[in-house]
Amino acid sequence: MASYDVIIIGSGPGGYVCAIRCAQLGLKTAIVEGRDTLGGTCLNVGCIPSKALLHASHQLHEAEHNFAKMGLKGKSPSVDWKQMLAYKDDVVATNTKGVEFLMKKNKVDWLKGWGSIPGAGKVKVGDDVHETKNIIIATGSEASSLPGVETDEKVVVTSTGALELGKVPKKLVVIGAGVIGLELGSVYSRLGSEVTVVEYLDAITPGMDAEVQKTFQRILKKQGLKFIMGAAVQKTEATKTKAKVHYKLRKDDSEHVLDADVVLVATGRKPFTDGLGLDTLGVELSERGQVKVGKDWQTNVPGVYAIGDVIDGPMLAHKAEDEGMAVAEQVAGKHGHVNYGVIPGVIYTWPEVANVGATEQDLKDSGRAYKTGKFMFMGNGRAKANFAGDGFVKILADKDTDRILGVHIIGPGAGDLIHEACVAMEFGASAQDLAMTCHAHPTYSEAVREAALACGDGAIHS
Repeated sequence: MASYDVIIIGSGPGGYVCAIRCAQLGLKTAIVEGRDTLGGTCLNVGCIPSKALLHASHQLHEAEHNFAKMGLKGKSPSVDWKQMLAYKDDVVATNTKGVEFLMKKNKVDWLKGWGSIPGAGKVKVGDDVHETKNIIIATGSEASSLPGVETDEKVVVTSTGALELGKVPKKLVVIGAGVIGLELGSVYSRLGSEVTVVEYLDAITPGMDAEVQKTFQRILKKQGLKFIMGAAVQKTEATKTKAKVHYKLRKDDSEHVLDADVVLVATGRKPFTDGLGLDTLGVELSERGQVKVGKDWQTNVPGVYAIGDVIDGPMLAHKAEDEGMAVAEQVAGKHGHVNYGVIPGVIYTWPEVANVGATEQDLKDSGRAYKTGKFMFMGNGRAKANFAGDGFVKILADKDTDRILGVHIIGPGAGDLIHEACVAMEFGASAQDLAMTCHAHPTYSEAVREAALACGDGAIHS
């Protein structure tokens, strides 16, 4: 049996990126994956397939609502759902095969099967036990469950089942107004479903900027999504083809029932560590089931590390990737670093929503004096030309030093625009630094510059 410098358990964005970096740094590396394809939740049943369906359904929306305005006349396209799913599957296959190619290219061994850790320096896959100097746990997360709600991935589904429904449902009820619920709710709304989102809290996308939350919900309502806020789901009842969702309104404890063809449970995710044998090994977990790690991502068991969704922090593919690269550097005797203050978040609806750094509430809670620069996309020439004038860019900067502390964008291409702010914050830039940088015209990115100008003497186009 081959002996390794490092074995990574899990081939999602954290695991496979970590494996590539370990191999690049000269370490003999193996990756453990029980699925038939590499890439974890993200590539197989998460980020990538959902973006394919978001892209396809957005094209349909454009054809139905904006083509005629631009002089593109003709019958709106009809939806061939099987073909759309085949397109989505093709996108997934291309990406997962790409990761497999990268493993071969970097001489990373794929140990096929589900891994466990029988002892320090040992990883068991099937009947084989492999020796290794370092173990990195990158097993990701799974959908959280709700009491009284049984998922069957046919009528009551998680995000996994929602990506392969037999047909587009007439009525879809989404439990949870977070990223996953709103993205998949948008997909089915565009495809003709009547979508109702049931959320326990009083605002959508918990933890985001309050102004973004309100604007975002208003835009989604205009697109046809219905919202029931402050509602605690008690249970679901499902037959082979229908479901009922029972909920109580928090304000008055009144009980209500919703009928649905499909119910999507999108109440977040939890760390997935089943079968690893962490109890026997003595690896410390938090109350929420997260693997506890130190600053070097090492657990309390020497030589055993953990990254990504199984540890504390936002459950984001790119956060896992950063940790994967950093822990590889650490294991190779170098210095790995992740700047947790500059990790962007993106929601891929239309318009997109993106944020990085502090919200106004964060700054108020910490007593930090700040100023705000805001610019509406309606003042942006490119956005107006493309029927994309909804939303704004908001920059929060330190009142005295002008250093950028947080940026919040709702609008066209927000997921790409946010990285201008990330780079600026990584270099400790001020709002003025950003405002004095020439931006090409006409581009959406000019809205970011205008918001930066608004932190000083004022934006030009508002």
